[in-house]
Amino acid sequence: MKVVYNGEKDRAFKEVLGETIPRLAEEDKDVIYLDADLMGCIGTAKWAAANPDRAINCGIAEANMMGIAAGMSAVGYKPIVHTFGPFASRRCFDQIFLSGAYAGNSVTVIGTDPGVCAAFNGGTHMPFEDMALYRAIPGAYVFDITDAAMLESVLEQCKDIEGIKYIRVGRKNNMKMYEDGFKAEIGKGIVVKENGTDAVVFACGIMTAMAMEAAEILKKEGIQITVVDMFTVKPLDEALVEKYAKATGAVVTAENHNKIGGLYSAVTEVLSKKCPTPVEYVAVEDVFGEVGPQDYLEERFGLTAEHIVKKVKAAIDRK
Repeated sequence: MKVVYNGEKDRAFKEVLGETIPRLAEEDKDVIYLDADLMGCIGTAKWAAANPDRAINCGIAEANMMGIAAGMSAVGYKPIVHTFGPFASRRCFDQIFLSGAYAGNSVTVIGTDPGVCAAFNGGTHMPFEDMALYRAIPGAYVFDITDAAMLESVLEQCKDIEGIKYIRVGRKNNMKMYEDGFKAEIGKGIVVKENGTDAVVFACGIMTAMAMEAAEILKKEGIQITVVDMFTVKPLDEALVEKYAKATGAVVTAENHNKIGGLYSAVTEVLSKKCPTPVEYVAVEDVFGEVGPQDYLEERFGLTAEHIVKKVKAAIDRK
């Protein structure tokens, strides 16, 4: 695995989804794709129209779609389901919990445009709680995707993993972090910047690139931080959290999510029982989303490199 971050934009996530989902369906006869009338949003519409036996448009009926996916899993299929993040989580939580997880079925759920990535779709479409909901499902996997190479790798693996898998990812492009073709190790954090002795930042999703930017700002001030991409929020890499918390003595988490139930909660759960450490967070407070361009929303909710810098200094002061 090679980190190639240089601050440049990557391929759009929707392009990766539009290429990878059809490829997986063509390679594996058991893969079936379901969508809630948003195929055009992730580039699968043309392929789906030509392959009606492998792709099902369930319409704007997300709860029903999850029930269909669970039923298809029960008879041996490997369903990959997509809709926007709020509809993939809170709107159909009972169905994915009971018909999916409780019944022992396996479904890969893709929730696009989480958090501020929803931008002009506004507060109703802006899930700051989706990770918390899926983390509460016994045995579920929860991923917050960093770049295009990671998305392809995680999706390829999820189709063959038993249980409920939730992949939260934008549709636009983020900063490129990893070389093409790398394989993400599910359940493990990725150290993207090491040798920081002052603090460690555990980030996920779009905030990983923000943490790298913050590291450069802090370096100019003589502060060295380690940055860990904790893309698997559940199951969390507890050993890595403990290792770097003990090594630096100061922890900051950064996520495009409400602090309640997301990465901050996952990390502090580990630290509270294994190595109590000063912890700060960069995350959305106990508020609802709103309409606006993503860069405005990042500033509005404190999801920027500058906010990470501020919180790193606060954590260091508490050592």
